Amino acid sequence: MSGVAIYYDASRCTACKGCQVSCKVWNELPSPMEKNSQEWSGSLQNPPDLNGDTRLVMTFREADNDTAWGIDWAFGRRSCMHCDDAACVVACPTGCLTKDEETGFTILDHDKCIGCQYCRSACPFDIPRHTGVGLDGMGIKINKCTGCIDRVRAGRAPACVTSCQPEALDFGDRDEMIAKAEARVEELHAKGFSKARVYGKDECGGCHTIHVLKYGMEMYELPENPEVPQMTRVEDTTMKILAGVGAAGVVAGLGLSFATGIGYRRDEMRYDEKTGDIVDVDTGEVVRHIDKEAGER
Repeated sequence: MSGVAIYYDASRCTACKGCQVSCKVWNELPSPMEKNSQEWSGSLQNPPDLNGDTRLVMTFREADNDTAWGIDWAFGRRSCMHCDDAACVVACPTGCLTKDEETGFTILDHDKCIGCQYCRSACPFDIPRHTGVGLDGMGIKINKCTGCIDRVRAGRAPACVTSCQPEALDFGDRDEMIAKAEARVEELHAKGFSKARVYGKDECGGCHTIHVLKYGMEMYELPENPEVPQMTRVEDTTMKILAGVGAAGVVAGLGLSFATGIGYRRDEMRYDEKTGDIVDVDTGEVVRHIDKEAGER
């Protein structure tokens, strides 16, 4: 696999959030108080999650241990994984989300976004966020990490990487970043961190964000076997069928889908491979059926 990758080493990260700030500054993203202020929830993480104005969040996890402080920190990075087999790209009906062939990054074109939010529904990492309100005026637009594709094309590293003082972040050829991650994991194993592992090498067809997880996956809340949901591939087939009626018909169909409550979330519906039905997991009701010859009905 060719391309580049962002390298993140959780064992070196101090959660200073310099990367988080750099991302905001370079991409000219606001930090409104209503999105960043929060009541005490037991966590020092801020903001609590990604939002329409925040593409990168450093996560905070605490665990009991035998040190004098009684806790240990597991700092993590939450942002786009830039999967080679990207569910968001498969789900996007307008071509807003595409793969950059040279870098491997998943990039976006805001002008093509219609605010359907299918990308967020499909993403196994729940990364895409949207800004704006209302489908009627198409005011909702996707926002997520682009790998600072503008900087990379100019021969520079992503903004987050340039501001990392403890060298937890790096950027370069993907194969080199994987080799660096594997060597670091061996060092961590030798130091007694038996659960340390590389994440992103093979997941979702291979990612262009490579993580070194000091404590394994559990502390970082990453999925074990992320993949494009089968339902998303069904949706992609359906959209290609609908494309025959023209772009206006596709947009109208998307608006009707969400207006009638059949826009899906992966934790609310499932795909039955035997029947082709999309079923509500709570009620068992058939929400949608795909006929292979006739299309969706």
